[in-house]
Amino acid sequence: MKFFIAFACLLAVAVANEDAGVLRSESEVNVENFKYALKLDNSVDVEQSGQLHGNEWKVDGKHSWTSPEGEAVSLTYVADANGYQVLSANPPLPTPPPIPEAIQRALEWIAAHPSKE
Repeated sequence: MKFFIAFACLLAVAVANEDAGVLRSESEVNVENFKYALKLDNSVDVEQSGQLHGNEWKVDGKHSWTSPEGEAVSLTYVADANGYQVLSANPPLPTPPPIPEAIQRALEWIAAHPSKE
């Protein structure tokens, strides 16, 4: 849910920064599924759909736009019980830094000594 709020704010800022015309706007919201699509004449193109599986949502989406530098940017993702996962990105996302050794040892210790509660 936090992701949807953050995305809506991001999209609102993008739209507010320009006078963008809506080329396509579709939405369907039901109790167990939803989908929407928005295409603006400033290159913003957003599609997202979600399906409720039991008590968990699975959301698929893709966003694309042109950066202020004129570079095409796109992102395809899924959000489900495993969290938010980027499936593809153009330009590619930077590789995250390695986990520091002390943190890795702490994580391994925690995994080896689970809570007794």
